[in-house]
Amino acid sequence: MRPFKQVDVFTAVPYKGNPVAVVFDADHLSDDEMQQFAHWTNLSETTFLLQPSDPAADYRVRIFTPGSELPFAGHPTIGTCHAWLEAGGVPANEGTIVQECGVGLVSLRQSDGRLAFAAPGLIRGGAADEADVARVCKVLQISRDDILDAQWCDNGPGWIAVRLASADAVLALEPDFGAVDSYDIGVVGPSPIGVIGKIGAVGATEVDEPAIEVRAFFRAGGQPAEDPVTGSLNAALAQWLLADGTLSSPYVAAQGTALGRAGRVFVEEADGEIWVGGDAVTCVNGEVDI
Repeated sequence: MRPFKQVDVFTAVPYKGNPVAVVFDADHLSDDEMQQFAHWTNLSETTFLLQPSDPAADYRVRIFTPGSELPFAGHPTIGTCHAWLEAGGVPANEGTIVQECGVGLVSLRQSDGRLAFAAPGLIRGGAADEADVARVCKVLQISRDDILDAQWCDNGPGWIAVRLASADAVLALEPDFGAVDSYDIGVVGPSPIGVIGKIGAVGATEVDEPAIEVRAFFRAGGQPAEDPVTGSLNAALAQWLLADGTLSSPYVAAQGTALGRAGRVFVEEADGEIWVGGDAVTCVNGEVDI
């Protein structure tokens, strides 16, 4: 039996954020065992805590979707760190936690009980070409004129993001997931198994807090889905929208509204880094037999 937690991330209210399953003491589990358990939990991500291989790291984590392994993901990073600290983990350097994962070392910090990670660099950024934008329009069932800007926001999962005029426009989206089969961005997608593409949509709100509304649509294991709250996408959006002056630091992003969730992502630029933070709360605490 291994210690196990299920943590709700980007919320201080249980069951209003995005859950992640965290398995401890996973050093002796095989890749197949990890993948099978992640498929069984059927959550967007399940993580496995291991001893670090890099001496600069406090712990190592492997992140699995139901169908594949990811090099990095945001809400699993915060949720896993929360679980590690709650279980008695002590960082080597007070105030900073260093996570080892597929993209390398990711730093986290804790302030007033809220964790934040330093946004990892983009694997691919810059403007999306018109052929990609046309396919995004087909999926989102909007016209090209509805899109103010479109950028690659790939820091591991393979996001392409479009900016709309308002939060209302974002919340009104009714994607046609049947169009995804003709949308081929697998070259930057997170998985060779059924993940054809991921599309993020963001629009400015008319109030100070939250500053933006975010939604994220994707295919996982061949099935279309909307992610409740997405740390990786918000990290990449911050790099884009702070750099071009659309937003200023600090700001709060809302996500999950269309799904009845109330996710809140806190973004701050400090010490030469973009920090992406959120609350986390443990909802399940026990053991698991793998």
